[in-house]
Amino acid sequence: MCGITGIFAFNLVGKMNMIHLANATRALEKRGPDFQDMYHDQFVGLGHRRLSIIDTSAVANQPMWDESGRYGIVYNGEIFNYRELRKTLEERGVSFFSQSDTEVLLKLYIYDQENFLNKLNGFFAFCIYDKQEQTFLLARDRYGVKPLLYLYDEDKFLFASEMKAMLEYGIEKNLDFTSLYTYLQLNYIPAPDTIFQQVKKLSPGHYLKISKGKLSVGRYYLIPYSAEKVKKNSISYEDAKQTFRHLLEASVQRRLVSDVPLGAFLSGGIDSSVIAGLAGKHKPDLHTFSIGFADEKFFDETDYARLVAKHFNTEHTVFSLTNKDLYAHVHDILNYVDEPFADSSAINVYILSKETRKHATVALSGDGADELLGGYNKHAAFLRGRHPGWKENLIPKFDWLWQRLPQSRNNTLTNLFRQLARYSSGLKHSMEVRYWLWASLASGKEALALLHPEQRHHITADEDYFSAIKGTWIKHLHSQSDINDILLSDMELVLPNDMLTKVDLMSMANSLEVRTPFLDYELVNFAFSLPGDFKITPAIRKRILQDTFHDFLPAKLYNRPKKGFEVPLLKWLRNEMKPLIIDDLLAKDFIEAQGIFNFAEIEKLKRQLLSSNPGDVHARIWGLVVFQWWWKKYMR
Repeated sequence: MCGITGIFAFNLVGKMNMIHLANATRALEKRGPDFQDMYHDQFVGLGHRRLSIIDTSAVANQPMWDESGRYGIVYNGEIFNYRELRKTLEERGVSFFSQSDTEVLLKLYIYDQENFLNKLNGFFAFCIYDKQEQTFLLARDRYGVKPLLYLYDEDKFLFASEMKAMLEYGIEKNLDFTSLYTYLQLNYIPAPDTIFQQVKKLSPGHYLKISKGKLSVGRYYLIPYSAEKVKKNSISYEDAKQTFRHLLEASVQRRLVSDVPLGAFLSGGIDSSVIAGLAGKHKPDLHTFSIGFADEKFFDETDYARLVAKHFNTEHTVFSLTNKDLYAHVHDILNYVDEPFADSSAINVYILSKETRKHATVALSGDGADELLGGYNKHAAFLRGRHPGWKENLIPKFDWLWQRLPQSRNNTLTNLFRQLARYSSGLKHSMEVRYWLWASLASGKEALALLHPEQRHHITADEDYFSAIKGTWIKHLHSQSDINDILLSDMELVLPNDMLTKVDLMSMANSLEVRTPFLDYELVNFAFSLPGDFKITPAIRKRILQDTFHDFLPAKLYNRPKKGFEVPLLKWLRNEMKPLIIDDLLAKDFIEAQGIFNFAEIEKLKRQLLSSNPGDVHARIWGLVVFQWWWKKYMR
């Protein structure tokens, strides 16, 4: 796990950016605190920050070159099947000078060019430079675990793991208002766009080539889902459970390879518990980690985590935190965010990663299971909407009531009212609109109203582009969509752009590598060959996971409400953060001088925040806080 950056200058104007390579590399220090090195020739520069995981010796440092000196690589990630790939190369007569997966990656390219990408089992973002042909090949892993940003114009090509490194090159910081419009709806900005017009994200499962100053982008992986093939799949549920267990256990085993201390996150939920249990089978000294909220029992699940740790006999550490402890980290998190990203559960991930890093350099997590197998409330809601019973038919009739009852996430009853209101509203719309509504925190109309009237023309001018890009996120949905179509949409929108971005950003802020066994491509491919009712039914979510490991886990983990990995954000915004909101970031003078937002609409949100019916407004306020903090740091 590392940080990478580089430049390919096409002329003398572009070459002037070479002087920033050292600063861009240094900006990635937290992604790679163990070693830094750079390479540059007349028109190409490569920078690398290393977090040593596999083959920690100096011979595995990067940029790494083959013996001929023709091919060089900077690489971020892990290839878990590198030993098998190395063996096949050795059988072809290839020799190696290190024990690293980096060298395997480089030599696979030398012998197979970009055809080798589908052989890789792992997560990665890398750039390979061919001095002789004067080409770059960059690629990103299948599901977007690792980030890769780039800028391409007539003078140069730049790339980096994080925006803060891109900014060190002195790029123009032109705000992309269409991205801001998307952000105000989702609280994140999906690939391929970023908050800046000139900077793009390479999408998951894609590669990019630079040759003779020209850029081309291709796709090497697509989840192999076909509704027709699923219908024809004759596998029994019992056989599917056996295959699922074998694939998941093999994935966990692959992800235990490490030359540094390795542990596992353990929240007490089904996903992380299964991963910790399987890891413990093959690593008897497994150390597990969880955080709890001493002041907020509604959000605390550490009793379940302790139960699982005792069941599997892991060495378990609980970081029990007060609201004061949690809030103490907020400024550090806001300072690390270099593009607006406002999933508030990032606060939890940051603290968990920070505490875990004191004991381990690598941690396994249960991320990806909900998107893959139907674990979210919205998945159950989609299922009920497609196959309504008397309850589902009755709920929309009381929509007027749900909209008026107090809604918030802070206790069970008001959270139920919130869910009923969202469910009832969603049923009024088509499947495509319903999905977007349930994926969003604000409607397009609400997001547009938040913008200053003089800025709204940016959105109307780019309306066709927004419709087109939004269409790519909901392209799998139609009136007859089943749960697999919903899950596929989540795998392409929510998983890479929200969930994996959150984990990568917050873990790398603490120099911790996080591995996700549920996102092994063999397991994902298998899961999308299965009927939807193998994954979720009206009675059970993540059915195949729960049934496969029912006798493996403590019985108390079953039949309890699912809780998100949340923080008491509403309470913070009403109390500790209130002066920051009222007197600083969302103050009238600042908003009007900034000229981006409509202060009247922000005032409405602030009043709702302090009302008895806040709903999800705290998440929208948090999105504004994150943006304003980012703006002050990077745009003023």
